[in-house]
Amino acid sequence: MENNFKYLTHNPGDKKWGFYLMVAGSAKIEPHTPYPPKGHPTGYNFHWNNGRILQEYQVNYITEGEGIMETKDAKYHIKAGSIILLHPNMWHRYRPVKETGWVEHYIGFRGEIAEKLISSSDILHNTTVIKIGFHEEILRNYSEIFNEAINEKPGYHQICSGLVIHILGQIISIKKNMGFRHTPLENIIQKTCILIRDNLNNNINIENIARELNVDYSLFRKAFKKYTGLSPMQYHMSLRMKQAIYLLNNTDLTSKEISSKLGFSSQYYFSKLFKEKMKKTPRKFRVGSGGVSNSKTKAPF
Repeated sequence: MENNFKYLTHNPGDKKWGFYLMVAGSAKIEPHTPYPPKGHPTGYNFHWNNGRILQEYQVNYITEGEGIMETKDAKYHIKAGSIILLHPNMWHRYRPVKETGWVEHYIGFRGEIAEKLISSSDILHNTTVIKIGFHEEILRNYSEIFNEAINEKPGYHQICSGLVIHILGQIISIKKNMGFRHTPLENIIQKTCILIRDNLNNNINIENIARELNVDYSLFRKAFKKYTGLSPMQYHMSLRMKQAIYLLNNTDLTSKEISSKLGFSSQYYFSKLFKEKMKKTPRKFRVGSGGVSNSKTKAPF
């Protein structure tokens, strides 16, 4: 494996885009060799005794070997399959263990959108070392980013930003699924999601569903929310509202007919819930969207 890296320029349009690359690279650090390797510019290179502070986010994926990392607040043992996530203005230092070395793949980026995405996720915002294991798709994304950076064709910052966002999304998904993957509880939650989707036109009792699936209701409810981001009832209601939006936009059914079709106890209750979610009554929403047709096609939810 060759050691490759490239530090990148950006123009006002890239900054306006809100997400642009600063550096992309990879390196195989052999045992008993200096770290970091030579060739990095001032501001990126550092000595262990001093550490460094960057003005960008960096996502460093360690796929082989092991090492150590330190911030002002903590020390970490870095193992293969770990993500080192650096934030702007965060003092840090890291290096591979001399006896093993390591393989690293890294990207640095900045921008308003990048900052918003990182800060919006508890996993990314509050964590410095994230253990995700080995994932070939993430490595392919790193490789694609580096290839785009090398070629520097017009618009490559925009292409790379999408790939970086994909990597961040993969990291979040992997961490969220670690407690469920291939477990009986995951199967139960997935069965429940299907059951809820099949009963959008009916009121459902989540406690009865948990009982039928032979799982403790309290445990099930907490696990469902952790898995989907919504409680079972919120999940059900969210899908019913999407169904209502579809019917308002694509059929000539009245609000009362839609309310009845979706199993709400009354038109008033349906309108009240719809307004809470959409900030408009069903009637005003339909007028505002400008779409009332004679289509009777079933909504795809």
